[in-house]
Amino acid sequence: MMEYAKVILPKVSFSKDLFRKELNKCINWVEPDQRMELYRWCYENFNDLYPDVLAEAFADIAA
Repeated sequence: MMEYAKVILPKVSFSKDLFRKELNKCINWVEPDQRMELYRWCYENFNDLYPDVLAEAFADIAA
Protein backbone atom coordinates (compact mmCIF):
# COMPACT_ATOMS: atom_id res chain seq x y z
CA MET A 1 0.00 0.00 0.00
CA MET A 2 2.92 2.30 0.59
CA GLU A 3 3.82 2.13 -3.09
CA TYR A 4 0.22 2.97 -4.02
CA ALA A 5 0.38 6.05 -1.79
CA LYS A 6 3.62 7.16 -3.44
CA VAL A 7 1.96 6.91 -6.85
CA ILE A 8 -1.49 8.33 -6.16
CA LEU A 9 -0.76 11.23 -3.80
CA PRO A 10 1.46 13.18 -6.21
CA LYS A 11 -1.18 12.70 -8.92
CA VAL A 12 -3.96 14.22 -6.80
CA SER A 13 -1.89 16.95 -5.18
CA PHE A 14 -3.36 19.54 -7.56
CA SER A 15 -6.57 19.53 -5.48
CA LYS A 16 -6.53 20.05 -1.73
CA ASP A 17 -9.85 18.25 -1.20
CA LEU A 18 -8.88 15.29 -3.36
CA PHE A 19 -5.47 15.11 -1.71
CA ARG A 20 -7.08 15.07 1.74
CA LYS A 21 -9.49 12.31 0.70
CA GLU A 22 -6.79 10.09 -0.81
CA LEU A 23 -4.37 10.71 2.05
CA ASN A 24 -6.96 9.57 4.57
CA LYS A 25 -7.59 6.44 2.50
CA CYS A 26 -3.88 5.71 2.36
CA ILE A 27 -3.49 6.16 6.11
CA ASN A 28 -6.28 3.66 6.70
CA TRP A 29 -4.97 1.18 4.14
CA VAL A 30 -1.29 1.02 5.08
CA GLU A 31 -0.20 -1.43 7.72
CA PRO A 32 0.16 0.14 11.18
CA ASP A 33 3.93 -0.35 11.07
CA GLN A 34 4.09 1.62 7.78
CA ARG A 35 2.21 4.69 9.01
CA MET A 36 5.36 6.39 10.30
CA GLU A 37 7.03 5.80 6.92
CA LEU A 38 4.00 7.33 5.18
CA TYR A 39 4.07 10.24 7.65
CA ARG A 40 7.72 11.00 6.91
CA TRP A 41 7.32 10.63 3.16
CA CYS A 42 4.27 12.92 3.08
CA TYR A 43 5.98 15.62 5.13
CA GLU A 44 9.04 15.46 2.88
CA ASN A 45 6.95 15.79 -0.28
CA PHE A 46 3.84 17.80 0.59
CA ASN A 47 4.55 19.93 3.65
CA ASP A 48 5.06 23.02 1.47
CA LEU A 49 1.70 22.48 -0.27
CA TYR A 50 -0.66 21.27 2.45
CA PRO A 51 0.80 21.52 5.95
CA ASP A 52 -2.68 21.89 7.45
CA VAL A 53 -3.98 18.75 5.72
CA LEU A 54 -0.97 16.75 6.87
CA ALA A 55 -1.27 17.98 10.45
CA GLU A 56 -4.95 17.06 10.52
CA ALA A 57 -4.49 13.64 8.89
CA PHE A 58 -1.53 12.64 11.05
CA ALA A 59 -2.69 14.19 14.33
CA ASP A 60 -2.78 10.84 16.13
CA ILE A 61 0.64 9.79 14.79
CA ALA A 62 2.47 13.03 15.59
CA ALA A 63 1.10 13.15 19.13
